[in-house]
Amino acid sequence: MHTKFRKVATALAALVLSTGLMAGVAQAQSKITLAVGGASCLCYLPTMLAKQLGEYEKAGVNVDVVDFKGGSQSLQAVMGGSADVVSGYFDHTVNLAAKGQELQSFVVYDRYPGFALVVSPKHTASIKSIKDLANKKVGVSAPGSSTDFFLKYILKKNGVDPNSIGVIGVGLGATAIASMEQGEIEAAIMLDPAVTVLQGRHKDITILSDTRSQKDTLAVFGGEYPGGALYTKAGWIKSHEKEVQAMTNAIVNTLKWIHTHTPEEIADKMPPELVGKDKPGYIAALKNTLPMYSETGLMDPKGAAAVLAVFSQSSPEVAKANVDLSKTYTNKYVEAAKKTN
Repeated sequence: MHTKFRKVATALAALVLSTGLMAGVAQAQSKITLAVGGASCLCYLPTMLAKQLGEYEKAGVNVDVVDFKGGSQSLQAVMGGSADVVSGYFDHTVNLAAKGQELQSFVVYDRYPGFALVVSPKHTASIKSIKDLANKKVGVSAPGSSTDFFLKYILKKNGVDPNSIGVIGVGLGATAIASMEQGEIEAAIMLDPAVTVLQGRHKDITILSDTRSQKDTLAVFGGEYPGGALYTKAGWIKSHEKEVQAMTNAIVNTLKWIHTHTPEEIADKMPPELVGKDKPGYIAALKNTLPMYSETGLMDPKGAAAVLAVFSQSSPEVAKANVDLSKTYTNKYVEAAKKTN
């Protein structure tokens, strides 16, 4: 009788254990579709590196990364329901708040936007200043993306009518470099590694505006200006707090990893297709970009205010909307991530 009881107890224990393991597996397999507006861009590196380091899985989420040409397209994927979260520029949450759409960022990984307004090597003789871009063709990642917003802002700031410009979507990587080298466009808003790769090939390249460092960002915007962040619909965040916390933990841990490793070590972890054929050029670009990455993941309220100020200047719709900035981001999940680390 005693033996029979022990067998039953053992069977029950095994059942409980396997059920617990299955629950653990189910928890680990909580699937999230993450839309990225140009995976090869170093501005999005923390998102891609977190995947390579296995940080999402460690945090308990299975993240499927879907790559798009620009931030506007990744945003459309979330608004249309084919993706859960955007890895893109925070400024979209401010722009859409003015239209009554509630989007919220929950972890920031770029302290600066990293935009550079670069002149095509074939047009350096004729374009010496931003004013010279009037009535010219200028490349952006995709119309309606953050690169497009920045272009309109920098043109207006320098007395050029943004409506006089032909805005051409050229992507962020090899396609942007090809358009610039072929001279199809007179200039483009580019990001690293494409900027550094182009500089390596054309030593006399002209950069009309650069926000890859704190100094340049302050000169252009008058304050720090947050770039890449994870954001989504505010309602989705409320109903998926566990997943949002897991993704935040993954990005915060990845930011720590970035700031404790060399550019060479970071490049070694990245997928070869994102590094490209010119690995030394990629590493050189990474060295330029490292100061851009946040060390904390927190949104600086002054940075959010700078984004609103820029949009209010270039968009009458945003200026009139009385946007409540506190609804466009939350630091709650980053604060919680810091407590558990």
